[in-house]
Amino acid sequence: METTYYKTPIGIAKITGDNNGIQSVSILDDDKISLELLNQKVSQCLQDCVTQLDEYFKGERAGFNLTVNPKGTVFQLKVWASLLKIPYAKTSTYLQQSKALGDVKAIRAVAAANGKNPLWIIIPCHRVIGSDGSLTGYAGGIWRKKWLLAHENPVKQHTLF
Repeated sequence: METTYYKTPIGIAKITGDNNGIQSVSILDDDKISLELLNQKVSQCLQDCVTQLDEYFKGERAGFNLTVNPKGTVFQLKVWASLLKIPYAKTSTYLQQSKALGDVKAIRAVAAANGKNPLWIIIPCHRVIGSDGSLTGYAGGIWRKKWLLAHENPVKQHTLF
């Protein structure tokens, strides 16, 4: 298993994976990683992930084309697969996600599975919001969820004349 670190505008991403795919992308606080780790050579199996994350943060990429290999239960994998259907710059609710998975009563289980998503941004759990439009729950912190949603759907300034 290979590991690399990538500096994003909202923290340090820790990326792990191997030739079978990217296993996890998580966000860390800047003060937990040394410059030495940030400057290490990126292994070939993780390079595409770093490149695509860089393009995403530059506003040049709306989706990811990576081989992923997340570890989870059958139910979690099903929930995470459903997250990939939420289009860039759009949101869904936990209730809508539960309905799409065929069990409206599974809303809490769906929310819990979203919270265990090991592929930050790649599998876009940040696009799931509360039924009332609130930014509920996000492992990386609500402020990061808000940032990511604003990044994907920036407010356009209209001209006055």
